[in-house]
Amino acid sequence: MPDISASSTKQRTPTVIRLLVLATFTVILNETIMINAIPRLMTDLHVTERSAQWVSTAFMLTMAAVIPVTGWFLQRVTTRNAYALAMGVFLAGTALAAIAPSFTVLLIGRVVQAGGTAVMMPLLMTTLMTVVPEQDRGRVMGNVTLAISVAPAMGPVISGLVLQIGSWRWLFALVLPIAAAVTALGLRKLENVGEPQTGSIDWFSVAFAAFGFGSLVYGLSKFGAGNAASPALIVAGGLALVAIFVFRQVYLQRNGTPLLDLRILLSGTYAKALVLMAVAFLAMMGSMILLPLYLQNLRGLSPLQTGLLVMPGGLAMGLLGPTVGRVFDRFGGRVLVIPGAIGVTAALAGFTQISLTTPYAVLLALHMLLMASLAAAFTPVFTLGLGALPMHLYSHGSSMLGTLQQVAAAFGTALVVTVMTSRATHLVDGGANPLNAHLDGMRLAFAVSAALAVIVIVMAVLLPNRSESPEPIEDSAEALDAAGVHAPELVKD
Repeated sequence: MPDISASSTKQRTPTVIRLLVLATFTVILNETIMINAIPRLMTDLHVTERSAQWVSTAFMLTMAAVIPVTGWFLQRVTTRNAYALAMGVFLAGTALAAIAPSFTVLLIGRVVQAGGTAVMMPLLMTTLMTVVPEQDRGRVMGNVTLAISVAPAMGPVISGLVLQIGSWRWLFALVLPIAAAVTALGLRKLENVGEPQTGSIDWFSVAFAAFGFGSLVYGLSKFGAGNAASPALIVAGGLALVAIFVFRQVYLQRNGTPLLDLRILLSGTYAKALVLMAVAFLAMMGSMILLPLYLQNLRGLSPLQTGLLVMPGGLAMGLLGPTVGRVFDRFGGRVLVIPGAIGVTAALAGFTQISLTTPYAVLLALHMLLMASLAAAFTPVFTLGLGALPMHLYSHGSSMLGTLQQVAAAFGTALVVTVMTSRATHLVDGGANPLNAHLDGMRLAFAVSAALAVIVIVMAVLLPNRSESPEPIEDSAEALDAAGVHAPELVKD
């Protein structure tokens, strides 16, 4: 998207960003709203627990497959068209899921929903980086953090309340009119930002991205469910397809239009921010899986009670967003990111000491420390990373961040579940009490997450305090060769 005038920026920021934040909040809320509905689906639609889990797995797979395409897509359409398509697809999926007569139709509805959701986050980030002046980005990104952090935290709580009094269909029936109103408001007031570019799409890249990232996320999500050989083969196949995708993008950067421009990785600041975000997101998702398992399976809390206990942490993360943004604009990133990284590690280390009698106040405090620390890190890292890129690469940078988040979420889930179950099984086979074995497995999984969080601290120390003017990224083949990236003959047409 090309640059726009300062006066235009001042006029557009309140409208464009606020509308996109509202829409993004709506679609992300839906991502976690089915977590508590699994038992109801098993009864109403006569499916097994493993099958019912697909309402979440299919959503995640679709996100992983679609997001790599959004970098190319957002450069080819206007802001209004991208918004209309994303929200229209989301509405269609929501309506289909609400009236689904069978589990198969419900699954199709969830896939369609995810297709719309996958476009919204890169659209929001790309537009924000385009229309907001550099000196205000921290403040605006902080408001964005409020929306995208509170929504996942509210999803399980809202679903718990709805399921207390009604059917799982109401989870979609309630979202539908809200999403429709947000869509109508956006189409009435949203203005286009920049001009779309022309260019053809490489369908081979689309296929490699969809099957590669989709297989990678699916394989990772199946670890811990029993035999590890099959998931490992799926992950290996996914990695091979992702490798072919990468080589093809390098080739297209020299001879055509890449689907995902990998020159973004030649920016040192962006690359460090990407690693930090991926590992931090991995640690966060691991804790989001382990804590509910601990509270429900070992402490006997209901899903609604569990949601209420973890909700303050999610709210704290979101509500701190604007404050974090203002601090970033004034003092830069290091005063936030380094303490935030240390806080994440400390919170995860604290969870390694949980027992069957740990006071709920302690659990609440640790969870709030984790979420507040992530809030201190995420907003500056997003802003520093994308701010280091030239404007024409914002959409590709946003897409890469979104894709890595989905892979990190799947990897974090797979890692903690595999570590926990392996440890618990080993102890039970040795004659230990199953309850204590399960607890010990959780402690070890938290310890692994805490160890990985040390990488977050290292990346935080290496990040600059501010992104200066966008780092120069060469378009030449020599720059890619210097980075050690080469395109073999197999990816050529």
